[in-house]
Amino acid sequence: MNSTYIARSTSIAARRLGGEMMVMSVRDSTFFTMNEVATTIWQAADGQTPLETIVREKVCSAYEIEPQAALQDAQEFVTELSQHGILIVSENPIPQNPQARASGSRS
Repeated sequence: MNSTYIARSTSIAARRLGGEMMVMSVRDSTFFTMNEVATTIWQAADGQTPLETIVREKVCSAYEIEPQAALQDAQEFVTELSQHGILIVSENPIPQNPQARASGSRS
C-alpha cells in the first residue's frame, strides 16, 4: 500500500478559533469548519509526514479513536478537502516550495 502525504494549500484563507479551524477555499469559496480531530490533521499536514503516521501519532494518541476507523475517517476528510483545493495530496513527500507542489500532486 502506498503512503499518502498531505500539505495545506496556499490558496486558502484559514483561522483557528478555540479548538476548531475555519478554512475557505479561494478557488471555489467553499467554507469548512473543522472539529478538533480534523484540526489536528490539518495542523500536521506538512507534506513530509505520511497520513498514516499523522493519524497514529497525533490523532490516536490524543483522542480515544480506534486506529483503523481513524485512518478511514482521515482519508475521507483528506479526499473531500483535496477536491476543493484546500489540501494537496500525493503518494510522495510534497516539496515545501508551493510552485513545486503542483507537479506530482493528485488533488
